[in-house]
Amino acid sequence: MDFFEVVHKRRTIRDFENKQIKDEDIKKIIEAGFCAPTNDHMRDWNFIVIKDKKTVITLLDIVPKGISEEDMSNLIRDWNLNDNEQQACYRDAVPKQYRMLADASVIIIPLFKQKTKILSADNLSQLNGFASIWCCIENIFLAATAMNYGCNLRIPLGNEDEWSKKILGYPDEYMMPCFIGIGQAQKDAVTVRQKTIDIDERIHWNSWI
Repeated sequence: MDFFEVVHKRRTIRDFENKQIKDEDIKKIIEAGFCAPTNDHMRDWNFIVIKDKKTVITLLDIVPKGISEEDMSNLIRDWNLNDNEQQACYRDAVPKQYRMLADASVIIIPLFKQKTKILSADNLSQLNGFASIWCCIENIFLAATAMNYGCNLRIPLGNEDEWSKKILGYPDEYMMPCFIGIGQAQKDAVTVRQKTIDIDERIHWNSWI
């Protein structure tokens, strides 16, 4: 699979087979993450790899296990999700937030050091650590795709990051940007329709106009 095939094949997967991933494959996927650009050249990232289902269940205890149709409709309205394809994406994603991680073969928790509070940064430069870890996460997604695994992620809501720190015991100076679920996609796994983008309309040569 060449690079551009991997890029186009990558999709968020929320439906998994009950299969294990070899530790060697997990290491290879995370190693690809370490090839991402970093703000200070130090790549001060760590990863908690969770395969033990008891730990998974405890970790995810704080994640909602579903949503009613009424609440789903209210969410679409309150978040101003007016596009039909966007609505379809959320209707698939939101109810599966618990199951897509619980059913994954492995949950990976990426950790990075953030010297200033993200929500009170004085300038974009103070967010360099946060930006770098997302480059790392994209590499992880592409590496997993190249190895024919499916991936998903959940950005922590409420106090899910504090709960995760309590359960997993990582140091206070580290932050988790997301939960990552990786596994073997079911043959009939849902892949929502992607927006069709006209690249010529999105590229502005030399200036916006």
